Amino acid sequence: MFKYIKILTGLILFPAAVWAQNEPLVIPLWPKGAPGFENRRNEPEQAKDYWVKNIHNPSLTVFLPSKEKANGAAVVICPGGGHRLLVFNAEGVDPAKFLNNLGVAVFVLKYRLGRDTLSPYKIEVHAKQDGFRAMRLVRSRAAEFGIDPNRIGMMGFSAGGEVVDMVAFGHEADDRDPNDPIDRANAKPNFLIQIYPGPSYIPDVIPANAPPMFLLAADDDPCCSISVMQLLQRYRDAKVPVEAHLFAHGQHGFNMGQRSKLRSINTWPQRLADWLYDNNILQAEMMH
Repeated sequence: MFKYIKILTGLILFPAAVWAQNEPLVIPLWPKGAPGFENRRNEPEQAKDYWVKNIHNPSLTVFLPSKEKANGAAVVICPGGGHRLLVFNAEGVDPAKFLNNLGVAVFVLKYRLGRDTLSPYKIEVHAKQDGFRAMRLVRSRAAEFGIDPNRIGMMGFSAGGEVVDMVAFGHEADDRDPNDPIDRANAKPNFLIQIYPGPSYIPDVIPANAPPMFLLAADDDPCCSISVMQLLQRYRDAKVPVEAHLFAHGQHGFNMGQRSKLRSINTWPQRLADWLYDNNILQAEMMH
């Protein structure tokens, strides 16, 4: 009887063990918690349906391509959600799987949310800090993940696009720990992918050394089509390479396009794949 119970217990636990092995790796941005908020790092996140919130221990969730497809490119993804929550599945996991299929390593950032209920965080301080730290962390561990440190980009959806703009164009606060090797790594993205990015933190002038950018939104998006037009014009003024797609319809928050009945929205990720190919981001021979 005991042997039967043991076998039965093993069968019940076996799927859990397999599932645990398939769970993606999660790396906290700071081993002891975010600076100044270390005492909150063990507070559990809240997750339901499509969203995650109550983020006090910012982290990266790692999605690696198969060894056969891996080409050394990497992307840090910042999901949207109005800084109140993160649309983690549709704007984190789904694009990660799409990019993995192209051979790109992906790190989905759970950044702190300045508009979450009773949040102690400020977007322009803490979400920005998390974005900088995420880029440094990935670059500092490039060899471990088989990444070319010169082909690490950032991708933002909606509010996540504001985090990307703060990292790509903003001046970081001088709060780096000189004894932390991660903090010594370069945070500058090598390329940018902005999908209906939020309107805040767009600089008036794009520097001449800005990373090349891919922009995409729907014209009838009341929030974020203007961001795309502003970034496009400022990139053109700076003579920095940029590609922009503005679809007639689609509104806001169409994620990777699967749910849309519009063919242009449904197939938009192929535009991104074409851009990545055409700009030699997916070519392993570029590795240094």
